[in-house]
Amino acid sequence: MGRGAVRRRGHPGAPIATCEVQGYTYDAKRRTADLADGPLADPALAARLRGEAQLLRERFNRDFWIDERGGYYAIGLDGDKHRIDSMTSNMGHLLWSGIVDDASAGAIASHLMDEPLYSGWGVRTMASTEAGYNPVEYHNGTVWPHDNALIAAGLSRYGHHRDAARIAEAVVRAGGFFDYRLPEVFAGCDAELTHAPVAYPTASSPQAWAAGAPLLLLTTVLGLSPGADGRDSDADLPRPFGHIALSGLSLATSRS
Repeated sequence: MGRGAVRRRGHPGAPIATCEVQGYTYDAKRRTADLADGPLADPALAARLRGEAQLLRERFNRDFWIDERGGYYAIGLDGDKHRIDSMTSNMGHLLWSGIVDDASAGAIASHLMDEPLYSGWGVRTMASTEAGYNPVEYHNGTVWPHDNALIAAGLSRYGHHRDAARIAEAVVRAGGFFDYRLPEVFAGCDAELTHAPVAYPTASSPQAWAAGAPLLLLTTVLGLSPGADGRDSDADLPRPFGHIALSGLSLATSRS
């Protein structure tokens, strides 16, 4: 296989460049550029970081994109720069980071919310159509609450607010079966088959990532974002959340 080919057989050779890390790096460069424009007072650094971020975005969308199956991002590149074609929840982290081209975001949202990845209790770490899928294997089919919180935030970032709200409602509903103390992870079994989320036998509970997930889900469906410059929130609150009141919230020059 040549550069940019898709690897479908055997184990990918190290080192592996996972897709979400490219997004995290892009996001970090953009955020640091904002700091350079502000308190760091270093416009040259800001310009350099934004240029590097843009170049990374362009290369990422070229090198990680797979045209097959409606179009999606490879989970990573192996040591020979071949695309690893497993379809996973990592794509949602790409939406969160903002590295995804606008033209590709709709396809990614569709994959995340389609049955192979979406279990009804949240997005699985690996689609049920993949050879490695197992609903009770840690990274290959389970549902992670914190993973889903980032996915929901990413979907909302690209305007897919109803999909974000659907994930938020599903994860919070799943939490009810765990006395509203979300575990680290639970099984990725189909909600229509189990009617309750299946516990993962060795999941940590409580667990810090999982404990933080409802907070990000809530701010996502309420459309709240720090530094919103006085703009109205873009809320799409799922009905099961009921009535939510916020107090002591500062927005621009006002305080509720």
